Amino acid sequence: MDRDVVIVGGGPAGLAAAVECSRQGADVLVIDQNDLPGGQLFKQLHKFFGSKAHSAGIRGMDIGRTLLRECEENGVEVWLSSTVIGIYDSNLIAIVRETAAGKDFIRIRARKILLASGGTEKAISFPGWTLPGVMGAGCAQTMINVNRVLPGKRVLMVGSGNVGLIVGYQLMQAGADLAGIVEIAPKIGGYGVHAAKIRRAGVPFYLCHTVIAAGERDGEVCSALIGEVDAVTRKIIPGSEKLLDVDTICIAAGLRPLSKLARLMGLKHVFVPALGGWMPEHDGNMQSSNEDVFVAGDIAGVEEANTAMDEGRLAGIAMAHALGYMDDASFRKAGDEIRKRLESLRLGPFGKARFDAKSQFMGRC
Repeated sequence: MDRDVVIVGGGPAGLAAAVECSRQGADVLVIDQNDLPGGQLFKQLHKFFGSKAHSAGIRGMDIGRTLLRECEENGVEVWLSSTVIGIYDSNLIAIVRETAAGKDFIRIRARKILLASGGTEKAISFPGWTLPGVMGAGCAQTMINVNRVLPGKRVLMVGSGNVGLIVGYQLMQAGADLAGIVEIAPKIGGYGVHAAKIRRAGVPFYLCHTVIAAGERDGEVCSALIGEVDAVTRKIIPGSEKLLDVDTICIAAGLRPLSKLARLMGLKHVFVPALGGWMPEHDGNMQSSNEDVFVAGDIAGVEEANTAMDEGRLAGIAMAHALGYMDDASFRKAGDEIRKRLESLRLGPFGKARFDAKSQFMGRC
């Protein structure tokens, strides 16, 4: 079974790439291990910020529905509950696909491959961090927005980036009592508009604080011990400890690129702290060190959902061009427009470091 393009990951980057590539006439297959497509978009109930070109004022879940509709309209095939277990020589992809009848082992050969596997949450290690009730903010967001399950009644959020702030507010909307936002830095890391909504609700912000330990009762979280840190040494200041009554601790310490398949394929990697750590090296067209393999989204450096979608669009037209579905002039014009949008995103609030980091090795972005 051969395909023009196989995309691993049906999130924002993968779906956007599928739409652009299929519009040019390529035969595209999207593979996702989840039961539902859309990735992070269907967990994002809030409205996007920025320009009209970047879906300002539209909720993430509505953007996801639009991408899925466009995929269907352009003949993109999407396999859910399917896991890529290996990619071998000559672009041979091994897949385990779950069906009503059981599991099927399938091999597909692709002319071009896009890795859009996203990112994975970083953890913070402290006594009690493996207890039931300690979880990533993304996990909590999935529980409330997708599964409609409240992870706890009284929650402490660790991390004040946009993810921590947004998920904290969504937990309040879902009925949880937010005990506070803990941030080791001297200022919040996310947008003020998100922080203001939480602060107006009376939720305290503990800046220059961190979690010391989670309290345990009957094998579950019953409290969180936090303390103020010295600005220079980052050590706990004696006497600053506070014991908070909580049953859930959410960790919003950022993401790192999920690049297991890329490493198995032997793709060249670079370490970029501003983008989450180790990631596949790629050029301004999202092409990796293997000319047949492209990357987009958080695997190519952790950024915003809008960035992931534009990177996916860029990878989509780059693959279509490489396969002969786009002429040089059309590809240059479309690519330049997408790169301009990416540049505007990376030069926006909190984006300068990411822009500099990307420019360091991508050159044309």
